[in-house]
Amino acid sequence: MLVSSFASLVASLVLSADAITLAKNASAKLSCDVNAVISCGKVAQSWQSNLFGFPNAFIGLICEPVVITLAVAGLSRVRFPNWFMKTALSVYFLALVFAFWLFSQSYFVIKAFCPWCLLVTVSTVTVFFSMLRINILNNTMNLKERTHEKFSGWLHAGRDSVLVAFIYTLLATIVILKYGHYFLPGA
Repeated sequence: MLVSSFASLVASLVLSADAITLAKNASAKLSCDVNAVISCGKVAQSWQSNLFGFPNAFIGLICEPVVITLAVAGLSRVRFPNWFMKTALSVYFLALVFAFWLFSQSYFVIKAFCPWCLLVTVSTVTVFFSMLRINILNNTMNLKERTHEKFSGWLHAGRDSVLVAFIYTLLATIVILKYGHYFLPGA
């Protein structure tokens, strides 16, 4: 969770700097403008990248330090109240939905990908499932004992890691199937 949220913060910083660069010069070429599909500029100039009237990257600048703080506190064995952890999970679930929506917009509508945005999507998946794991293991959702034991057993067996790996594989596969010739020579 700490590593992923830190990676998202770095990506948010780069994307914020790129947004400022594009605000100064709309025709500026960004460092990750490689081709028609790997193009931060194309993504950054779409309406989806400013959904709330400002660059989406600014949301990361605000939220990721909070997640980093939660991760550091968790590593220090701080135990937050159940209502706080449920709220954090709910908010990060919205972040996950937003990340998947942005990914789908890049895939289907914009038809271009920003490597930094992809990093944020992958990191958001990791952080969400880390938070979900913590919430289940600490039973912050007040699950019945049998249900809690069942879900905890799945977590101890590593089934959450399998699900995360499946999501990563699915995202990579659909990108490669549709746009692989831009990424992989001979694909």
